Amino acid sequence: MREPYTTTTVYFQVDPQVPERRPIELAGETIRDGGLVAFPTETVYGLGANALDKAAVEKIFRAKGRPANDPLIVHIADLSHLPRLAVSVPELAYRLLDRFAPGALTLVLNKRETVPANLTAGMDTVAVRIPDHAVALALINAAGRPIAAPSANKFSRPSPTTAQHVVDDLEGRVDIILDGGPTAIGLESTILSLVGGAPQVLRPGGVALEELRAIVPDLTYQPRYLTGDDTASPSPGSMLKHYSPRATVILFRGEDDVAVWAAIKAFADDHDHVGVMTLEKDVRRFADLDVKVESLGADLDAAATRLFSALRALDSRGAKWILARAPDTTGVGLAIGDRLLRAAEGDVIDVKPRR
Repeated sequence: MREPYTTTTVYFQVDPQVPERRPIELAGETIRDGGLVAFPTETVYGLGANALDKAAVEKIFRAKGRPANDPLIVHIADLSHLPRLAVSVPELAYRLLDRFAPGALTLVLNKRETVPANLTAGMDTVAVRIPDHAVALALINAAGRPIAAPSANKFSRPSPTTAQHVVDDLEGRVDIILDGGPTAIGLESTILSLVGGAPQVLRPGGVALEELRAIVPDLTYQPRYLTGDDTASPSPGSMLKHYSPRATVILFRGEDDVAVWAAIKAFADDHDHVGVMTLEKDVRRFADLDVKVESLGADLDAAATRLFSALRALDSRGAKWILARAPDTTGVGLAIGDRLLRAAEGDVIDVKPRR
């Protein structure tokens, strides 16, 4: 068991569009010196360290309590940094990056030998992306290093979409927190592997499969989740227990609207300290029950942005149970469903249609 990384945390609020120079310079210096910096991206807040410094990378695992078989994503500022990390980069990678970078797409590629083994869980591949956020890009450029950065939270907790979430989980475990306001997408990046055969999505995220298939028509996605610490995965964030609040999450799945909502309400009526996450249009369904309701907004795009903060909010409101309905698996719904499934640790109730 690793000793946790501890430090004195310094907090800076920065403009998300034009970040102030001094905090960025200090944060870049901290990265170069082997420290940790939490910073906003368009997806979630990241916990960053020099990706080419083995000891600095180890601090990420120690700060988060992250298992060693869960590799990290490396963030770069532009394509000129890619040769420092990857070899034998296929032409398809550049086509995808030309369309989706900067943005919420991570590519798994063959790694260069200089990439530390602890960053990649000992595998010969590395996950790389270019974030679409002024603060993140400014930090990478100030550091002059590629930055390894998983989400800036304790391992298996809901991902942080505000700096306050980072403070709640990691104060005293990160050297600098750059507060650039709430993140725009609210879900992590889509991870797409370009090694070991046909291209495949390893984790759905901020870029929908439908968008990717415009460039890679035969792209596949087969969910695979790790349940122990004895196997490494080429995809960061592959654990089944992930994004989990303290409350027990239960996911309800089914095509019959009336039957699904009846099952959720029946569970809520039979248990105490129940929280529910749902789209705004369905909040009224629980007006007659003593439950804590968190609206996820008007549509699935809004739900993606609100998902992790809603999980944290229901925790803070004392919920012991958190109930949610599985969304459609098209567009961003696929990524939302993946996060809910893992927040629930696979605890799904399949609701049969009414006869």
